[in-house]
Amino acid sequence: MTSHYYEITKAIKDKLSNDLFVNTVTIGDIFKVDLNKLTIFPLSHIVINSATYQGQTWNYNISILCMDVVDESKELISDIFLGNDNEQDVLNTQLMVVNRFLELLRRGALAEDYELVGIPSVEFFTDRFESKIAGVTVTFEMAIANEMTKC
Repeated sequence: MTSHYYEITKAIKDKLSNDLFVNTVTIGDIFKVDLNKLTIFPLSHIVINSATYQGQTWNYNISILCMDVVDESKELISDIFLGNDNEQDVLNTQLMVVNRFLELLRRGALAEDYELVGIPSVEFFTDRFESKIAGVTVTFEMAIANEMTKC
């Protein structure tokens, strides 16, 4: 039996890495990621928030931050609604990264013994970090079978 933690994080990393709108996948403390390196974007960051023992299963609470750099135009603002940057495009694109990932998980394509539990929540963000970055954070719960046998 391998550790669920390793299995889950590798499966999530592999699926996110295959997305056209993800350049880099990281894990752990987001503040240890060098967000000033523009070449790493679009970036998806995995955070394992907690795990709950349920007997037959383990339930993992996971957040994934999907983000990209917002490009600002030097031109004068002509459209007050859209502004002079691509923030809305970034939010839309990163929401689609989350949507594709959740569909893989829901359909069992992430791994056949992983199950989405409950309803994921999505939070949009801008300017969380030093560079002008925008994106979405999805938080969800995933159940995985407990393979531990009685000794």
